[in-house]
Amino acid sequence: MTTEHGTDISTTADDAGPAGRCFGDGDPLYSAYHDEEWGVPVHGEQALLERIALEGFQSGLSWITVLRKRPAFREVFEGFDPERVAAFGPDDVERLLLDARIIRNRMKIEATIDNARAVVALHDSGRTLDELFWSFAPDPAGRVRHATFGDVPATTAESKAMSKALKKEGFRFIGPTTAYAAMQACGLVDDHLATCPVVLRRAGAVPTAPAG
Repeated sequence: MTTEHGTDISTTADDAGPAGRCFGDGDPLYSAYHDEEWGVPVHGEQALLERIALEGFQSGLSWITVLRKRPAFREVFEGFDPERVAAFGPDDVERLLLDARIIRNRMKIEATIDNARAVVALHDSGRTLDELFWSFAPDPAGRVRHATFGDVPATTAESKAMSKALKKEGFRFIGPTTAYAAMQACGLVDDHLATCPVVLRRAGAVPTAPAG
């Protein structure tokens, strides 16, 4: 999104409004992602590697494009199992570049493989992606919900620090903007707008409604 779930996701005036979701109204897949996944804490090596990879693939595209291709991404990248993806070689890259079900971008495919290798290297040193990733979660105390996506930052001090730390460990395609999008997607921050039905529902202000 420009961050994925900031100004682009792709979130525009047509996607969000005072009476609707932050984004995703009108598309059941998009709505379900907004209601059930975005901003919900994500843990685990495979799940976090997947989110980082998909945020990288989303760069320059709309998030709904990635969502529609997510089942295929999960299939071709072995469920984003770090050990399996880390073992991919040049033939696998060429195979993936021929698979029209995913986003066929050589740099992004190679970055995903390199990122899996970075996760394996973390494990070899006795660390995990989960602990490194979540070490950049900001203190939620005093956090104010924004009224519009124009108020939501594209980067923060924490996302800049996360980007720097991940790059140091060998991760690619994880600049500060992508890092913040991943933080939003994985629940390190909750950027649902103040008028979002998800927020109002948590407060008991609106009844539960189906996605769509």
